[in-house]
Amino acid sequence: MIGNMSYIQIIASILALMIAIIGHEIMHGLVAYKYGDNTAKDAGRLSINPIVHIDLVGTIILPALLFFTGAPFMFGWAKPVPINMQTVLRNGGYNGAIAVSLAGITYNFLLAVIASFVFPYFNISSSFVGNLLYMLIVYNVVLGIFNLYPIPPLDGSHAVEFFSRKLGFHKIADFYNRIERYGMIILLIFIATPLANFFFYPAMYIIDLLLK
Repeated sequence: MIGNMSYIQIIASILALMIAIIGHEIMHGLVAYKYGDNTAKDAGRLSINPIVHIDLVGTIILPALLFFTGAPFMFGWAKPVPINMQTVLRNGGYNGAIAVSLAGITYNFLLAVIASFVFPYFNISSSFVGNLLYMLIVYNVVLGIFNLYPIPPLDGSHAVEFFSRKLGFHKIADFYNRIERYGMIILLIFIATPLANFFFYPAMYIIDLLLK
C-alpha cells in the first residue's frame, strides 16, 4: 500500500485519523465538563496535544498493521477520556449521560459533513488539503458509524443503556451491563468475519453520499 501512496497521502491519512479519534475523545470530556465533571480537565485530557491521548494499541499498533497490510481503510482509537458519570447523572440526569455518550459520534459526523462541503474545491490528486479533507470524511464516518452500534463497550451501547433507564426499561440497561464483558468478542465476530461487509456497509454508503 505504501508504494501506491505519495508522502502527501500518507501524512494526510495519519493527520486525519488523529483528528478523528482524538477529537472524538476530547468531545466526551468537554460535554462531561459542561455537566460539572472536571475529571478529564484535571487529568489534562481536554488538551489537543496528541501525546496525552495516544493509546499504544489503538493509536499506533492497529493503524500501522492495517496500513502496512494494505487494508482498504485505517481504523483506531485514542486513550479513553476519564469521566465520572455519576457527576454527570447528578447534574444532567439521563439526558446529560446520553449527551456525553454521543458527543464523540456527533463530533465525527459534523466534521465529516463540514469536510464534504469544502472538499469539492480542492484537487485530491495533488493537493495536501484535498487529501486531508477526503480522509477526514472517510475516517470520521467510519468512526462515527462504528461507535453508533449498540454493542458494548461502544458509545452507542452507553446511549441505549441511559436512554433505557430514562424510559424505565431497566432490564434492557441491566442486560447491557451483563454482556459488556463479552463486547470485544462480539465486535471481533463482526469485524474479523465476512459479517464485516454488512457491518461497515452503512459507513461506505454515507461516504459515497458525502463525496458525491
